[in-house]
Amino acid sequence: MFKIITIGIGGFLGSISRYLISGFVQNMSRNISFPYGTFAVNSIGCLIIGIVSQLGETKGFLSDLSRSFIIIGFLGGFTTFSAFGNETFNLLHDGETNLAVLNALGQVIICLTCVWAGRGIAYWLWR
Repeated sequence: MFKIITIGIGGFLGSISRYLISGFVQNMSRNISFPYGTFAVNSIGCLIIGIVSQLGETKGFLSDLSRSFIIIGFLGGFTTFSAFGNETFNLLHDGETNLAVLNALGQVIICLTCVWAGRGIAYWLWR
C-alpha cells in the first residue's frame, strides 16, 4: 500500500509539473500553432527516464521504491511519452529492431487513429 501511495504522490507532482512547465514554455514561445510546451515536456521526460534508467541498471543508484516514485509516478504524471521512449529504446538495446520499429510506428498510428475514432464516437453520441 505504501508503494501505491508513493506512486500516487509522484503522479500528483508530475502532473502539476507538466502543467506548469508546458504552460511556461508555450507562453514563452508566443506561438499557438505548434505545441512547444508538450514537446518540451515529452523531451524533458525522456531525458529524465534515460538518466534514471541508466543509473538504476548500471549503478544500482535508486531503490525499487525510488524508481517507482520517479518512473511510474512522477514521469507517469509528467508524460507517458517517456515510458514509450524508454521501452522502444530497450527493444533496440536488446537487438529487437523489428519490434522497436513496430512499437514506434504502431503506437503513433494506432494512437492517432484512436483519437480520431474517439472524437468521431463523441460527436456521434453527443450531436
